[in-house]
Amino acid sequence: MYVFLEIFMFVLKILSNNKKSVSYFIAESFRDKNGKPQHRIISNISKLPLSLIETIKISLKGNKFVKEAFQIQRSKPYGAIKTIFEIAKRIGITKALGESQQAMYALFQIAGRIVNQQSRNFIANEWVQNQSIEEVFGLKDFTEDALYANLKWLSNNQEDIEKKLFNIRSKNTQIKEVFLYDVTSSYFEGTKNELADYGYNRDGKKNKMQIVIGLLTDKDGYPVSVEVFKGNTSDMTTVENQLLKLKNNFGVERVVLVGDKGMIKSAQIEQIQSDIFKWNFLTSITKEQIKTLIKENIIQLSLFEDDLVEVTDDNIRYILRRNPVRSLEISQNRKSRIEKIENFVVSQNKYLLEHPKAKATVALKKVNKKISAYKLKSIIISKLENDNIQIEIDKNELEKSAELDGCYALKTDLNSDEMSKEAAHIRYKDLYKVENAFRTMKTYLEEMRPIYLRKEETTRGHVFVVMLAYIITKYIVEELKELDYTTDHIIESLNSINLITAKIGEEEMKCIPNDLEKHQEAIIKRLGIKLL
Repeated sequence: MYVFLEIFMFVLKILSNNKKSVSYFIAESFRDKNGKPQHRIISNISKLPLSLIETIKISLKGNKFVKEAFQIQRSKPYGAIKTIFEIAKRIGITKALGESQQAMYALFQIAGRIVNQQSRNFIANEWVQNQSIEEVFGLKDFTEDALYANLKWLSNNQEDIEKKLFNIRSKNTQIKEVFLYDVTSSYFEGTKNELADYGYNRDGKKNKMQIVIGLLTDKDGYPVSVEVFKGNTSDMTTVENQLLKLKNNFGVERVVLVGDKGMIKSAQIEQIQSDIFKWNFLTSITKEQIKTLIKENIIQLSLFEDDLVEVTDDNIRYILRRNPVRSLEISQNRKSRIEKIENFVVSQNKYLLEHPKAKATVALKKVNKKISAYKLKSIIISKLENDNIQIEIDKNELEKSAELDGCYALKTDLNSDEMSKEAAHIRYKDLYKVENAFRTMKTYLEEMRPIYLRKEETTRGHVFVVMLAYIITKYIVEELKELDYTTDHIIESLNSINLITAKIGEEEMKCIPNDLEKHQEAIIKRLGIKLL
């Protein structure tokens, strides 16, 4: 847009009738045929930042003849990537990455994960053209290959970066000895990735190769380290890596490792308590293990109540509780499954009656298959009587199966002075923070699936980028929790704030609009971000 400013031009300020809004115009003074002073509007400049309007106003003061053209050269999204860059500095990610060009590429990739969630080909060739990348990261004229090389750099330097970031956060926050650990998997459509293999798939994708990812967080759910394993790696075998990492990389002297019953078993407990570490654990136990403890009279069924109860046996504490809400849910679910079997039997008997040639034994097999699928074999007994399927509910088994509804037990080697039963219960429930991290990393941040990657180094680098992106996203969301905005709304709101590059004569100015939406202003104010 070009607006040529002539003699007697000035900036005209007009208040609305209710005096709640103001508009700015470039106007020109002249005299009518009777010599009476008049003015006419040349251009509406209300959308420009106040700083730029003030510059135009100063340049037009007096009766100077101004020939310079005012030009808006470009306007690109800026707010989101600038905010991400500033938060990365605030929480130590920038310092941990360093000041090299590779560090800037890494920050660019982190921003790409958060804002765009597209392939590296897209963010290097298209997205970069529509963002203020050079102004924020100082990067220009790079290719997709540079980003792949950056993934290798991240992979090779991950240990050092994680260590630096941990040291920065441990000085600025109250990182204690409690660490949460969990494992997930991420599947592939192809079979070419060097770490991909067949294993237990948590995404419900049968016959898909996968990688296994272990995430270690502090008690607040902020990632400390992420590690990628081959797709056939079992959960338990990943634990020792995390213990060694805490001891050797992060120099932690005291650890309480919190993991679920599938993660921390006897072998892992031995590792945690070994002379190498001499640390502590907090986990849960299975229903079968609870039954064994009851059978051995170490605990009693009557101890499972709404309030927490603890029992100590051979220096191991068991913290017991029955969740009444969960108990009701399980009971109703079991009742629903029994009703479905009963209805299925009615439908099969009806079919046998309407189809004399149908075989009752075949129908019975179908019923038994469904009983097995619904895990009701111990409760429902089926049989044939005169080519009619009959089922019977074993009331004793029904009562027995309901005994532990909503019951769970935690297991720890910490004594009550080191951690109360209430604190242990809270710490174990904190595992949901790791689950939430995985959920965010696997969905919002491009599902974490490195579907375009084949090499081990680039795969590890990709997952590390996603972890760092999650740290920034988690920080932003937690800082803005009182606004009750979704993550998408926050990022979209910031991304719609453009950086305007304008030129008056030979002078170039960079500015942002002065008419931001209220929600944009609220986000920036609460985050304490200075965009320019």
